[in-house]
Amino acid sequence: MVIIWDYDINELKKTESGRILILERMINNGVYLKDKEKIPIKLVKKYWDKLHLEPDRRRFLKFLIWGN
Repeated sequence: MVIIWDYDINELKKTESGRILILERMINNGVYLKDKEKIPIKLVKKYWDKLHLEPDRRRFLKFLIWGN
């Protein structure tokens, strides 16, 4: 479960910008193994141009997803 203490996560899920924020936080802050939640690659690809990621993480994800 993604923990976003400064927003109501159920409200965020209702909008595209909210879903993007959740995805950004999952990538930038990490996902805990105990939560058994994975970062959905399908959504990362879909919102790639809209994601605000740390530059090193962006390069690493690009390498993992597209091999470039």
